[in-house]
Amino acid sequence: MRWASTVETDGSLTTAVERAAEAVFHGLGRREPDLLTVFVSNAHAPHYLALPELVRREFDNAFLFGCCASGVIGGGREVEDGPALAVTGAVLPGVHLKGMHLDPSEVPPMYTESRVWEDALHLTARQEPALLVLADPFSFEAETFLKGLDRAFPRAPKAGGLASGAAQPGGSVLYLDDEVHRSGVITLALTGNVEMSTVVAQGCRPVGDPMFATLAHENLIRELDGRCPRDAISELFERSPPADRELFGQALFLGLAMRPGATEYLPGDFLVRNILGMDPESGALWINARVPENSVVQFHLRDATTSAYDLERALAAHRLDQAGAEPAGALLFSCVGRGAGLYGQPDHDTNAFRRLVADVPVGGFFCGGEIGPVQDQTCLHGYTSVFAVFREK
Repeated sequence: MRWASTVETDGSLTTAVERAAEAVFHGLGRREPDLLTVFVSNAHAPHYLALPELVRREFDNAFLFGCCASGVIGGGREVEDGPALAVTGAVLPGVHLKGMHLDPSEVPPMYTESRVWEDALHLTARQEPALLVLADPFSFEAETFLKGLDRAFPRAPKAGGLASGAAQPGGSVLYLDDEVHRSGVITLALTGNVEMSTVVAQGCRPVGDPMFATLAHENLIRELDGRCPRDAISELFERSPPADRELFGQALFLGLAMRPGATEYLPGDFLVRNILGMDPESGALWINARVPENSVVQFHLRDATTSAYDLERALAAHRLDQAGAEPAGALLFSCVGRGAGLYGQPDHDTNAFRRLVADVPVGGFFCGGEIGPVQDQTCLHGYTSVFAVFREK
């Protein structure tokens, strides 16, 4: 298994594809890739439909998988502005690739039998697939889809993101081999001589103590540990240091515990969600997620320092967990809210991975929502970086 990645910023998409293909071909030891992931910035939007044909001029048989993006990642660079094309190629001996596109009407009901999902994806759980998922944010309900995938393929690692860069429905593109889709979802199943592990860094740290949502309905929390949520936030604010207080207005989130029944919670145990607002009369909190009554929650804060620390913690834990199994390459699905706008410098997350895990090719894009697991559940995230790390079995 061998990977190579590059970014080209030429204003001509034709020239960018030609130069990227040459760089990838050279990086793969003058071999044609089996898989080619391609992420193209919205500066090239007028020529989106031409991309598969341009790629075919360079590589006859590579399987094409990718989408449009507001910013792209490859060759050790994260390019967030202007014309950019990220191409990552992989030579995958003994690996079988199966891609599928589904429109919303073709997605099975979440709780239907697993065989219905297997038929829809032309795949079986016995094949032990690794799954990459890219979706259009305007036409597709990704969270429901991911819950169904988890039910049908519970042991399959899953990673991906929502296409970005489009301002309105119909503006996104999803690339699946020679097909171009404007809506729905595309999946790529890798089976055979391949393992995919994931790293999820949500960029937040817990503050205060875990609490029970003692009175909640759907996404409205009326009581935390029997108290008004507004009072709980006020008390936490008063106990916080000045630096944390400055973050409360724009960077306070709520984490939902993903290990029911645990007696102790650690970083990585929570699914972080936005606080949508507070009811001015009752002090109840609206959350961007359904909160089961009596579930455990904890407030979280986010800033550049916290995000960097959380990423390093997650990467170091992954390196320790995968000790002795060197990766060949990786894909990074990072939020449009990260990058230079958060850290004040480019290439932060890519550099951290290459420093703390392995100096291997990393490709990807800045997403409108990131797909990766928290504990055993695959979730749609925001403000997150998800790495899919590949190695031979």
